Amino acid sequence: MIRIALRGVGVVGLICLFLACNQGGGASSGTDAGLAGFSKDSLAASIKTLSSDEFQGRRPFTAGETKTIDYLVNAYTALGLEPGNGNSYTQDVPLVEISPSAPSSLAFHSPKGDLSLQNLTDFVTWTERPDTLDALNSNEVVFAGFGIVAPEYNWNDYSGLNVKGKTVIVMVNDPGFYDSTLFKGHTMTYYGRWTYKYEEAARQGAGACLIIHNTAAASYPFQVVQSSNGGVKLHLDTRDNPSYQLTLQGWITEPAAMKLLAAAGRDSSLLKQAQRPGFKAVSLPLTLTGAVHAKEVYNKSHNIIAKITGSKYPNEYVVFSAHWDHLGIGKPDAKGDSIYNGAADNASGTAALLQIARAFKGLPEAPERTVLFLSVTAEEQGLLGSAWYAQHPVYPLATTVADLNIDVINTYGPTKDITYSGKGQSDLEDSLAEEMKKHGRYVAPEDHPEAGHYFRSDHFNFARAGVPSLTADGGVDDVAKGTAFGKQKHDEYTSRRYHQPSDEYDPNSWNLQGGLEDIEAVYDIGLHLADSHGWPQWKAGSEFKAIRDKTTAERK
Repeated sequence: MIRIALRGVGVVGLICLFLACNQGGGASSGTDAGLAGFSKDSLAASIKTLSSDEFQGRRPFTAGETKTIDYLVNAYTALGLEPGNGNSYTQDVPLVEISPSAPSSLAFHSPKGDLSLQNLTDFVTWTERPDTLDALNSNEVVFAGFGIVAPEYNWNDYSGLNVKGKTVIVMVNDPGFYDSTLFKGHTMTYYGRWTYKYEEAARQGAGACLIIHNTAAASYPFQVVQSSNGGVKLHLDTRDNPSYQLTLQGWITEPAAMKLLAAAGRDSSLLKQAQRPGFKAVSLPLTLTGAVHAKEVYNKSHNIIAKITGSKYPNEYVVFSAHWDHLGIGKPDAKGDSIYNGAADNASGTAALLQIARAFKGLPEAPERTVLFLSVTAEEQGLLGSAWYAQHPVYPLATTVADLNIDVINTYGPTKDITYSGKGQSDLEDSLAEEMKKHGRYVAPEDHPEAGHYFRSDHFNFARAGVPSLTADGGVDDVAKGTAFGKQKHDEYTSRRYHQPSDEYDPNSWNLQGGLEDIEAVYDIGLHLADSHGWPQWKAGSEFKAIRDKTTAERK
């Protein structure tokens, strides 16, 4: 119904939706003109529209992208925000779409005979090479532990090893997942992230890299791997700056890995050995023959950038970010639903940015610093839109104060707590704690630090560029029903809806009050940054501090 109305009245209708809709508001005290602009009803309306079947799961390069871009541009225009890229609200993001033209194949040969794995059931593979056929023929296989080279932790799974052209099989996560005395304990480092595994294998010159899936260590079931990687994949178009790419990369299930180890005369004890310091990679008496048949299409997706120019320091920038994309149309679920609507992930975050933008426009005066609203593309494909922005910033990163990112809001009610990933990184954590204290709430330890959420959302690309960044996550200490209930709802989302067609807006089961309170907290942090001249800093020990220190010197 909302979408039909938008078609009929265009920008005028959006003005009514985003500027006049204040019924059912959040935790406004009435003393802040910005907070008075928050509305639970308009938040729900935006989520409902963006996650409707009409938007087809908001996959880049589809009609769903066109509808999403039009919706957001009209929304920011209706709110009175300026275009953030010259005269345009969009930033082109050149991508290549690589899709399978035939089923992938993996066949292993061992002294005990041949072992063929079933595509999508036993493994998921893809390639970032834009070639018609990427194949391996009788490729040597090496088990390389976690596939990590981390001198600061005195850990090198590739020590003394030459894997050029070979296939490496590695485990997900890092040693701290199994031994809290190693690395950062149960808090995953970037070395545990699957993207790192492929990057390091490519640096080592490997031909292919396969990660052994484990639900606990990965923090999601194999179904998520299938839905995220089993079909068309997008990558940044690097034709102007080519680099070495693996021929094949992907995941294999743990049962499939056990079959391979058995065929090689090994068992699960090899995985146990790899969890201890001093492990040496093992060449397995296996060869791999495999292929990915692919076709490529080059196209451009789009980031959306809107801004409010600062009144005193217009060349200093506070960024609010959220990814607008999801997975589109894919493998049907048991009910036959093939549209991955992404209501929580991340129609909710995209809608949250509109709430924050309206709050800023409701202030009697413009903030001192320029405030940017960045809705990025292709997060689900590997944080590509934010990566492109970080590599091709519209505004200098040296004078970008911070990035406050929103990725999936709380949809099950108010909580006493709020969480964030990446403890010990920046001063923004202290700002969040102070904000929570004002409202009688508290910052709780990250619920699943082993999941590596700090490396799984768009703020990470700002962090890699030295910009202090934070994604605040919904808490679990439910005001009415306690922590056990909150954790149950969190885990239900991960197992039953995350990256599945069932991630749909449901007015009967959703309670957006808690999410709205969290959004207001993020707004308050951003408002403080935008109306000051202070600069949040990285904490001692952060791997991103040296980058910021260098740009700080340049800024001065």
